[in-house]
Amino acid sequence: MAVEVGDVAPDFELTDQHGTPVRLSEHRGRHNVVVVFFPLAFSGVCTGELGAIRDELESLGRDTRVLAVSVDSKFALRAWADKEGYTFPLLSDFWPHGEVARTYGVFDAELGVALRGTFIIDREGVVRWKVVHPLPEARDIDEYRKALAAL
Repeated sequence: MAVEVGDVAPDFELTDQHGTPVRLSEHRGRHNVVVVFFPLAFSGVCTGELGAIRDELESLGRDTRVLAVSVDSKFALRAWADKEGYTFPLLSDFWPHGEVARTYGVFDAELGVALRGTFIIDREGVVRWKVVHPLPEARDIDEYRKALAAL
């Protein structure tokens, strides 16, 4: 079952690239959150997408936090973050493999990776916008800005 617009976002806790636990509900009442699921670190499309977020992070708004989630280990995510200069949390959905991506309805069981799903969650924890793209198709950060501006 997929998470839909209007649903309360399922809470989760995952480890970031530094080994620090990050819980979605920590942002409730304080920030809008953009949860970006991506297939794999170091891949071309993912590098481009997360690079755009890195470069445009401030344009998403001071009250917005980005949480990027993949099935990679925290060690791979740390190496990738260091190489690319990502300062936002890269969260490891490594074990149980893809559990959070499955909860959100964006896990490709055949390939064992998350689809390109993005969920914008308001301060109350409600999903206000979502998009899911096929693996080879990059998302457009301008869509995120428009959705956040509407909150």
